[in-house]
Amino acid sequence: MKTIIWDVDDVLNDLMKEWLEKHWLPLHPECTIRYEKLTENPPHNILHISIENYRKSLDEFRSTCGSELRPVSEVYDWFKVNGSNFRHMALTAVPLSLAHISAAWVCKYFGMWIRSFHVVPSPRSTDPHFFYDRSKKEYLVWLKKGDIFVDDNLENISGAEDLGMKTIIIPHPWNKTCGSTYENLQLLNNI
Repeated sequence: MKTIIWDVDDVLNDLMKEWLEKHWLPLHPECTIRYEKLTENPPHNILHISIENYRKSLDEFRSTCGSELRPVSEVYDWFKVNGSNFRHMALTAVPLSLAHISAAWVCKYFGMWIRSFHVVPSPRSTDPHFFYDRSKKEYLVWLKKGDIFVDDNLENISGAEDLGMKTIIIPHPWNKTCGSTYENLQLLNNI
């Protein structure tokens, strides 16, 4: 049975879109940027703010609304039909101080299929400066597990491909990937 390693944010849920539309834009009505224009992730340059201010805003949203995010319907539907055909793991980059919210969310919505949760800390100035791994690729080298890697970040995808893994990219404005989420997930069934 093949093992799929799933990113969480912007793959299993729509964190960036939800943050922008429900948190950032209501607090910054002068901002005219729409989700479809977020051609960079992180989008701090597009929003004309510092990376620290972006992370602070995203962390505020995650801490107050993260547990309320809904699963991406196409992904959840794929799991309902195909989830039992694979083993699944979650590998996310989230601040250590908020990882428990992400882990609980994964267990709540995908716990029937995803049985393990792994974190590569997204660094914050308040975190300890000790990390086992600084990238998902480094973590995957250590883990030595997984056949297929699903992510929205092209750098993470490239790292997994360097290790010989099959990859699926979930399309978003920042990765300019062709096809829909549904179409890309159907590729999993052919691997």
